Amino acid sequence: MIKRNWVRLALAGVATAGIAAGTPLWHPAPANAQAVAVQAETGGPWPATAAAASAYVTSGKIPGAVVAIGRKGESPDYLTYGAIAADAGAPRADENSLWRVYSMTKPVTGIAAMILVQEGKLKLDQPISDFIPAFKNMKVLVDPAKDLTSRPAKREITVRHLLTHTAGLGYNIITTGPLLAEYNRLGITPGALNTALEATARPVRPASLAEFADRVATLPLIADPGDKWSYSIALDLLGRVIEVASGMRFDTFLETRLFRPLDMSSTWFTVPASEKGRLATNYTWLGETRLPIDPGATSVWLTPPSFPYGGAGLVSSARDYDRFLAMLQNGGDLDGVRVLKPETVKLAMSNLLPPGTDTAGLQALSGLGAPLGFGAGGSVYLADAPDGPGKGTFGWAGAAGTLGWVDPVRGVRGTVMVNYFPDTRYPVRTDVSKAVYADLAR
Repeated sequence: MIKRNWVRLALAGVATAGIAAGTPLWHPAPANAQAVAVQAETGGPWPATAAAASAYVTSGKIPGAVVAIGRKGESPDYLTYGAIAADAGAPRADENSLWRVYSMTKPVTGIAAMILVQEGKLKLDQPISDFIPAFKNMKVLVDPAKDLTSRPAKREITVRHLLTHTAGLGYNIITTGPLLAEYNRLGITPGALNTALEATARPVRPASLAEFADRVATLPLIADPGDKWSYSIALDLLGRVIEVASGMRFDTFLETRLFRPLDMSSTWFTVPASEKGRLATNYTWLGETRLPIDPGATSVWLTPPSFPYGGAGLVSSARDYDRFLAMLQNGGDLDGVRVLKPETVKLAMSNLLPPGTDTAGLQALSGLGAPLGFGAGGSVYLADAPDGPGKGTFGWAGAAGTLGWVDPVRGVRGTVMVNYFPDTRYPVRTDVSKAVYADLAR
């Protein structure tokens, strides 16, 4: 759902790691390729979806893919193809394989904040300076392209602004000019790519969420809070607000209030060494040559991050992420365990954008003919898309090609798991999501 410029970082990581540019585009198809093709022909209740997903694997474009599709109140169907890496003998991809979900972390963080909203520990329009005093008197750039000259902000940043990317914050993968240089200088880089780049990023990155938040507060904003939708580090900063409001470490809060109650037993900021055999390899391309940018066996996700990145830090499985979506689809309850009240879920999946917000940047991401709003860390369809998601569909995508959504009108939820940079290399998630709706229309 968002195009991000990871190409430069990915290729730099390949060069740093010393991977030969002459590496073959892809290895021979895995031994199970014939079985994959047969499954694509039958497809069960989702033949178009099966055909769309399996075609990328049987053609050799990607080593593997997993799709989870569920109707309300029902267990998901898993469509699994290929392997978690292109290496000979790599394990088959299945519902328990681990994938870097990157920005699909954002809705998880958003929903975590909504737990505290439900409990009265946060309010949507509460200034975040109530929790992080350094944000009391923020400044806004006068000319972001020119220099760091700034003026006082017209209003304070609120919880709502963080949830909806309207706080005026930047992002090192989006921001340009003098402010980008300051983000990089202060290590405002809440994300991981591979061990080679991590060795460069970690020495300058803050060592805790508290330090991260305080450093961000020293920098000017790109716009007044509430004025403009701009993709940002807002959900990373929200992790610190959650820590202060809950009195609990952010990662501990997620584990205690979301992952454990929902039996999301394979969702982590750090993959345990005992589970690395399930972690897919992430790939990129140098020209037409496909390269492993972060092999599962030596992944940067096997080492704890500088701090838990609420915007892009999680690894998860199709099974686990489906359980998160199923909870939302069921109005906050899953298998008899209630995480949120139905009214809180409805609020979280509604359009929370402040009135009058410039959403041009957000609308540019909608390729399905329907306008977008923004809820608790994910986009919200404001109208039915022709032959696609219904009004109120909530979800988000990840930088390595993943996708997760809940559609309350059509009564379907979907998770797409692949790992490659850039996510625009192949339209896997677009093709798969369109196929899901084609199957629903049968």
